[in-house]
Amino acid sequence: MTTTTRTLPPHGERRCYLRGCRRPECCKANYQYMTRLRLDTIRGHNRRTPATQSRAHIQQLIALGWSQTQIGDTTRISRRTISEILDGRRTVSNATALAILSTPIGPPPPPRDTDATGTMRRIRALVAIGWPLAHVAPRIGLYVTALGHIARGNHDTVRATTAEAVAAEYRHLSRIPGPSTRARNYAAAQGWHGPLAWDDIDDPGAQPELDPDTDHKPDQFENARHVAAEIQHLAAFNLSEDEIATRVGRSAKYVHEQLAGRRGPGWRSRLEEAA
Repeated sequence: MTTTTRTLPPHGERRCYLRGCRRPECCKANYQYMTRLRLDTIRGHNRRTPATQSRAHIQQLIALGWSQTQIGDTTRISRRTISEILDGRRTVSNATALAILSTPIGPPPPPRDTDATGTMRRIRALVAIGWPLAHVAPRIGLYVTALGHIARGNHDTVRATTAEAVAAEYRHLSRIPGPSTRARNYAAAQGWHGPLAWDDIDDPGAQPELDPDTDHKPDQFENARHVAAEIQHLAAFNLSEDEIATRVGRSAKYVHEQLAGRRGPGWRSRLEEAA
């Protein structure tokens, strides 16, 4: 059996007085608090307010799909306080009420974490075409060890910001063969597949489509460059992504990823690199 030891409040705080301590510094802290409280009451400056509105606001957020943890993270109020308000706490501090009532009624914030499948496959695919983890990691803003854990499938979820950063870098690097033969050999030994293997790289149920005997051969890079250049060429004629996908034999999502950021800064230089 284990017991939990609570840290006692230090002397000189009202909390210590409320626990029964009557040292002079603790009595003084309580006296000062009560003096301020009486003055605030006389002046009409109440420090607490009924919890009714705060409770109703929290209940509205929960009805829209918010969790108590999300409400606590957004308002910077402890989950315990949120629970106590829902359970019928009569009053809350003015600061707590303001934080809760200032939270807009609407959908909950996007999840902090997301499924790691697509991120893991993107990292593996980059290694498979010759991009070492040591080259990719600083471009994404991660340590090599952290990127390696994701690539090896050690995490079921990753931060949404990490998934977005990997996807953005993948859209650029997946068009260009990397410089490392060692990385390609390592990926081949691990059974990792390149970008062309995935029709929907984010679908956990998707299976690689390339033949295992050709998945890591160099000619796939030439094919990838050809497909990327053809997609850009057809897009210049304002064809829809669906029509381009039909013509090049790829999914609409694959075409969308190839075209993502095409008209942003530097898109022409990236196209020239891919070609």
